[in-house]
Amino acid sequence: MDDDNTKAQEPHYVVVMNHEEQYSIWPAGKPIPEGWRENGPTADKQTCLDHIAKVWTDMRPLSLRRQMEGAADASR
Repeated sequence: MDDDNTKAQEPHYVVVMNHEEQYSIWPAGKPIPEGWRENGPTADKQTCLDHIAKVWTDMRPLSLRRQMEGAADASR
């Protein structure tokens, strides 16, 4: 079996993101859980994980980033 056939048989995933801008992958074809939305490719697992590694550079939840920015602004 060649790599193209193997890759075609691998399960596909979709990159999802929640309201806190945290990323995950979800099996393609299954309903995305409430609170999450598509935000990236639908592809093999490694492609999805590579995309997340590229775009999710700050692991802090959005609410924490906003809180920390507000604290920094207040101290100026």
